[in-house]
Amino acid sequence: MRVAFLTPELTPSYGWARYGLDLAGALSALGVQVIALTQPGGALPDDSTQAADLHPVLLPLVPAPRGFLARSLMAVPRVRRALADCDLVHVIAEPYAPLAAWAGRDRPLVVTAHGTYVPQTVRRRLAGGLYRRAYRRAQIIAVSDYTAGQVRAALPGAQLTVIRNGVHIARFERPAPTPDKRGPTVLASGGVKPRKGTHLLIAALADVRAQVPDVQLVVTGRQDDPAYLETVQQQIAALDLHDHVHLPGQVSEQELLGWYQHADVFALPSLNVGQRFEGFGLVFLEASACGLPVIGTTGSGVEEAVIDGQTGLLVPQNDTPTLAQAITRVLSDDALRTRLGAGGRAYARTQDWSVVAGRVIALYERILA
Repeated sequence: MRVAFLTPELTPSYGWARYGLDLAGALSALGVQVIALTQPGGALPDDSTQAADLHPVLLPLVPAPRGFLARSLMAVPRVRRALADCDLVHVIAEPYAPLAAWAGRDRPLVVTAHGTYVPQTVRRRLAGGLYRRAYRRAQIIAVSDYTAGQVRAALPGAQLTVIRNGVHIARFERPAPTPDKRGPTVLASGGVKPRKGTHLLIAALADVRAQVPDVQLVVTGRQDDPAYLETVQQQIAALDLHDHVHLPGQVSEQELLGWYQHADVFALPSLNVGQRFEGFGLVFLEASACGLPVIGTTGSGVEEAVIDGQTGLLVPQNDTPTLAQAITRVLSDDALRTRLGAGGRAYARTQDWSVVAGRVIALYERILA
């Protein structure tokens, strides 16, 4: 079976590229040949062992230029040539869906809906029609039941299959260097962003200190919203948390793995902002794979990445006191922390990419049949 991916890159750097890299590697290990259509410069990581035939024929998506959709459709002829021997087309990054529908002709089409993008694009005033036509002729993989519900509400009659995100268990079980840990540590990964609730974590930490005086918060990830970053830094100063909150920015995969393995609890109080929501929350599954208890919020796909009372705790969105209570509870109860960590590791094993890729192959075979 030859499957074409449309993805900006195959790297561990960000959501679309990480999903494509991990799925391509798992499919290759199960005998599927992956042809990856990428933006220019989309080379495989140096340490990658997965086989993918790269064709840098797509318009750059990260970052996306103005008029992306119209300009991307100009690539139809060269994309058709790259798809010549492919049995099926799988859109990893939703913005490429109209291009895939046009260039793929009669080939079966699969689109992964990671979260906000599909519901948003079908509602666009001008481009929405192109996206609706592409999605309606595709089999859509939703990464959570919550995401599937949002897609159905925006696109009634869509062909949907829920296949939750995967994680490479072996990668997260490999020992990593011990980070500079200075006390009971709360870890958050995903960047300093309003939708990730960084300000809520910092406010909660001020309350947690009353019970756990030496608590530390580490927030890794991109800091590409300067105004919000400044607001967060002012909040840290106002609450006198300089010695308790650390914002190292984007860290290496090994350093992040070290924090996953040595922190005491992972907490990310994600928020629904307008039409934007957390489609699944892969970082929770990564933390669980390391045996780290997790705390997330209700009202999004996070409810399927965090099994309340089994792998971690769920709290309402935008509820700082309840968030602080949950963090304090996990930090103060060794037995609870151990139980949630073990439950998380067991759940993550059911979502190993080897298992998830098997579900994707079953979908491919059903479509091709």
